[in-house]
Amino acid sequence: MTVSTDLPSHPFGTTITPDDILARMQASSGWEDRYRHVIQFGKQLPALPETLKSENVKISGCESQVWLVQHCENGYYHFAADSDARIVKGLICLVLAAYEGKTAEQILGFDIDRYFEQLGLLAHLSPSRSNGLKAIVDAIITNVSR
Repeated sequence: MTVSTDLPSHPFGTTITPDDILARMQASSGWEDRYRHVIQFGKQLPALPETLKSENVKISGCESQVWLVQHCENGYYHFAADSDARIVKGLICLVLAAYEGKTAEQILGFDIDRYFEQLGLLAHLSPSRSNGLKAIVDAIITNVSR
């Protein structure tokens, strides 16, 4: 993951928080409704500029192409990401809502497994999507742990 200061801004972690996402997902009327919400979240994620989509920010372990960049300013981490798959863009948003604008201590202290469990998604994702989601989280955790 590359450190960049030219990250596009997005609402995840600021105006759209994990609590907002949990409330919307828990009010859903089943898996198809949750799936639709995830795709809608992904539509709110700005595209990552092509200049930032390089091999060194590509996340391995994802079935789709995923790029993730970060910038740490005054101890607070900011992330931007993109994917070539609609559902993956939405899954990225779930992660960014949890981690955007947080300190390393807050990121490492956030129970991401419990969060995903509360969202009720993991049981419905294919193994490759679940592995890709884990790879995104692992990339963030690895970088903030340095």
